[in-house]
Amino acid sequence: MTLDSNATSRLRRAIRVLVRRFALAERADVECCGVTVAQAATLEALLREGAMRSGDLGRLLGISPSTLSRNLNRLEDRGLIGKRPDPDDRRASQIILTDQGRTAALEVEQQEEVFAATVLGNLPDRQTATVLKSLDELLEAIRMATADCCGGAFEHLLTTKTQQHPCHDKQE
Repeated sequence: MTLDSNATSRLRRAIRVLVRRFALAERADVECCGVTVAQAATLEALLREGAMRSGDLGRLLGISPSTLSRNLNRLEDRGLIGKRPDPDDRRASQIILTDQGRTAALEVEQQEEVFAATVLGNLPDRQTATVLKSLDELLEAIRMATADCCGGAFEHLLTTKTQQHPCHDKQE
């Protein structure tokens, strides 16, 4: 399939707008819950994946150790996360959500679900399945296009323990 520059420009422009709109909505969602976007991402990762070492968490989030350390210190100061000994290596520790952190993560997740529902609600009913299927296909094409430069780097965004999360089970 040969694509003209108009098609590639439309794709780039549409993705840029989509990313910016969702980023603005995400910022509004997390501000209402009293955390930053980076803190919300950390809380949501721990909610989805469970307890983990800080190095694993940093790789999952794609942030540097120093940025993660500052983020974790702020979350710990607020009582949203804690640490426990790693059951596989008692010299190491794992980052865990506190009850308050779990509540904050669920609040952010709920806000994002409401926004996503609003977006889908603005589509004609007959288009919802088509749009979601097209997004899945687009994400697969992006995965394939980035396989050489950063293979596997974003797999966790599409295949996580999220499917096993009790909140998601209730919604299905």
